[in-house]
Amino acid sequence: MAAYLVKQCTCLLREAARLAPAMAPIGQLRLARVAHKTLTSSATSPSSHFPSSMMKLVENEKVFTLYPENHIDQLIKKATRPEELLELVDAGHHLNKNHAALIFIRLSRLPFEKSEDKASLIQDARFQQLLHLLNSQISSVWHGTLSRLLRSLYALGLPETSKELQSVEQEVRWRMRRLKYKHLALLAESCATLSRKQHSQELLAELLMHLERRWTEIEDGRTLVTIMMKVGHLSESLMNRLEDKHFLNRAPDIPLPHLCSMLLAFARLNFHPDQEDPFFSLVHEKLGSELAGLEPALQVDLVWALCVLQQAQEAELQAVLHPKFHTQFLGGESQKDQNIFQKLLHINATALLEHPEYSGPLLPASAMAPRPLALDRKVTPLQKELQETLKGLLGSTDRGSLEVATQYGWVLDAEVLLDSDGQFLPLRDFMAPHLAQPIGSQPPPPGAKRLAFLRWEFPNFNNRSKDLLGRFVLARRHILAAGFLIVDVPFYEWVELKSEWQKGAYLKDKIRKAMSEELAK
Repeated sequence: MAAYLVKQCTCLLREAARLAPAMAPIGQLRLARVAHKTLTSSATSPSSHFPSSMMKLVENEKVFTLYPENHIDQLIKKATRPEELLELVDAGHHLNKNHAALIFIRLSRLPFEKSEDKASLIQDARFQQLLHLLNSQISSVWHGTLSRLLRSLYALGLPETSKELQSVEQEVRWRMRRLKYKHLALLAESCATLSRKQHSQELLAELLMHLERRWTEIEDGRTLVTIMMKVGHLSESLMNRLEDKHFLNRAPDIPLPHLCSMLLAFARLNFHPDQEDPFFSLVHEKLGSELAGLEPALQVDLVWALCVLQQAQEAELQAVLHPKFHTQFLGGESQKDQNIFQKLLHINATALLEHPEYSGPLLPASAMAPRPLALDRKVTPLQKELQETLKGLLGSTDRGSLEVATQYGWVLDAEVLLDSDGQFLPLRDFMAPHLAQPIGSQPPPPGAKRLAFLRWEFPNFNNRSKDLLGRFVLARRHILAAGFLIVDVPFYEWVELKSEWQKGAYLKDKIRKAMSEELAK
């Protein structure tokens, strides 16, 4: 019996010595506890078989020894600089493949001041070490982490020739049937927006094919909305399936929160379903009895969404424009309250400009003054270049205004007034009812036209299209209804202009076209 126990102890110590490096430093203490527990079990249970018992205990220890992993996870989550994450490689932590994936995901979410910073990050030896660790164990990365990882590698700008990037993409291909539907949708969006490389576009085609085949897996309105918002515009056949006739027959049984999510998604994309009339009849029916019971901010969002889709009814407009309702947002200073009030201004503009039969109430004149949120935004490169070109084109501040805040909640990049011969008129001499604080005393001369310059940045469009998102379609409609001719300046046209002369000629040509189209009506 004694000889048997000595033999067991010898095997145990040999096994402990083999496993110790992989479990240091905290693992050493836990392994000692395992050894003590196993020795005790062996002494009291002679019939136990050591090899199988040891493996079972080690496996159990892996399940319950979560402290080191949790500690590293916390360090990853709290990191605010790339260096803090890379230091984890040098700090002697026992990083596994999922830690490496989480580090890449966190890196992609940190701000970089210059694009060169990402390039130097990729060349860092510690970054490459993490890539090597990940690549060697990619098949063991969890499904959800894998999908986020690929999106993060695209965002970090790994080169197309990176074998690690190709390895992750290939792993995604192998696992497509096992990945959740929402993961496929987010990956498809990332392939479309973060990477323009040919091999990524091939992966996008495969993802869309799987989304089209598995569309019946969508079980709730929230997932449906997410899919439509993220990738619906990438595939007409997919959008047609999402809009299946599953749907409209089931619509009366859809809970109000899911119906609200769908409405907000439609508004964001400016999407009008083929069976528009039955869908919006259902929306009005449900909102008629339940709108007042919803949270105030959601009430504003829903009516605003109906305004975007040109489906708002008088009762719905009245519900949020009534003084008893809107006064709760008048004095709000938080960004959320200001965002809500901006939408109330848009709703008010819809009532004024698109519903001539609307009998009130409306927002008070005192509420029309421009708010900081509307004006104090970071200047974009396109905005700066457009303003500089307009200043050169106008020559004098009397001939036009920049950054014009209107009472409708929209800010014009510029405004000019032209007479019937196309000559600039001094803006300040004439009445301007569209301003939050009107100026001027005399009406414009017969035949005069106001022109609004509107720039459209990359985020203002649906992905991979030249279709404006719903918010900006609403802005354009309101400005047209207010009597303006519009000079659109989309980013994809402006980026082709290299010299100042080209930019000035571009704007002059836009002005001439706007005037010619108006005369042709």
